[in-house]
Amino acid sequence: MLGVKGLGSGFRLLGEDLIQSFFAATENPFVGLVVGLLATTLVQSSSVTTSMIVALVAAPESPLPLANAIPMVMGANIGTTVTATVVSLAHIGRRDEFERAFPVAICHDAFNYFSVLILLPLELATGILRRSAVWMGGALGEMGGVEYESLLDTALDAGLAPFRALAGLSFGAQSAQGAFLTVVSGLLIFVALFLLVKVLRSVLHTRVEEVVNGTLGRSAVIAILVGIAMTVMVQSSSITTSVLVPLGAAGMLRLEQAFPVTIGANIGTTVTALLAAMAVSGPNAVVGLEIALVHLLFNLTGLAIIYPVQRIRKVPLDVSRAATRLALRSWKLTVLWVALLFYGLPSLCIAIAQWFR
Repeated sequence: MLGVKGLGSGFRLLGEDLIQSFFAATENPFVGLVVGLLATTLVQSSSVTTSMIVALVAAPESPLPLANAIPMVMGANIGTTVTATVVSLAHIGRRDEFERAFPVAICHDAFNYFSVLILLPLELATGILRRSAVWMGGALGEMGGVEYESLLDTALDAGLAPFRALAGLSFGAQSAQGAFLTVVSGLLIFVALFLLVKVLRSVLHTRVEEVVNGTLGRSAVIAILVGIAMTVMVQSSSITTSVLVPLGAAGMLRLEQAFPVTIGANIGTTVTALLAAMAVSGPNAVVGLEIALVHLLFNLTGLAIIYPVQRIRKVPLDVSRAATRLALRSWKLTVLWVALLFYGLPSLCIAIAQWFR
C-alpha cells in the first residue's frame, strides 16, 4: 500500500501540470474519456482524478461543465485498472503464477471497458446519468463544509515522508523528485509482492485457503460488499484490486471469486468523490455533488447491467482468459501492449485532438 501511495505521489510530481492542461480539450466526449483515462494512469488513482474533477466542476467560475466531466469520470474508471495490471507483470517470469494472476488483474479492465461501451453511447443519446444525478443532487440539497481524512491515508503519508524528504534533499527539480519516488515505490511494490506470494504459497494447504474460499465463494453479494468495504477503508480501488493479484498468483483466489470483489471496489471508490463533494462550498457546490453522484450511478448501473445475467457476466471473464492466453506467448509484447493501451494510445489521441483544434 505504501508503494502504491508513493507511485501516485511520484506521478503527480511528474505530470500534474500536464493533467491540468488536458482538461481544456474535453468538449469532445471521446477526448474527455481519454483524458480521464490518461490522467488516472499518471496519478495511479481514480480517486485523485475524480476529486480533481469534482473541484473543477464546483469551482465558482467552473472551467469544466458537468456534461464534459461525465466521460472523464468514465475514463478514470478505466484508468484505475492499470495498477493491478502492472502489478500482475511482477509474476511474468513465473509462468504458472502469471497465468493465474493476469486474468484476476485484467477482469477489472474488461468490466470497465464493457461498462463504458454500453453506458457512454446511452448517456450521449439520453443524458440519463446526468439527469438522474441532477435530480438526486436537488433532492439532497447543497452539502458543504464536511472534512474527512482517512486514518490509513494519514499513516501511509507518514510512512512515505522519509522517502519524500530524501527525494527533496537529493534532487532540486520537482520532476526529478517524482522520478525518484516512482522508482522507489515500484521497487517497494515488487519486493512486497514477491514476499507476499512466497508467504501465501507456504500457507496454501492450511485453513487460510478455506477462509478465503469460504468468504468470497459463499455469495457474489458478500464478495461485492468485501470489495466495497476494503476500498472505503483504504480509499483506493487500485490497492484493493492489487491485493487480489498475489492471491490469484498463489492459487488462493479464482477469477470467478475475484471478479465481484473488483466490481465492489469500483463502487467503493466513488466514496472519495462524494466526500470531496461534501467538502466544497459556493454557488456551484451542488454541481460537484452531481458529478460525484454520476460516478456512483455509473458503477451501480454497470453492475446492474452486466453482473446479474450469467451470459453477459461471462463476457469480461472470457475476455480476460483470452487476453491471458495471448500474453503467455510473449512477455515482451505483453509489457508493450500494457504500455500502449494505458499510456501510448491515450497520449496519441489527445495529441491528435489538440492538433485539429
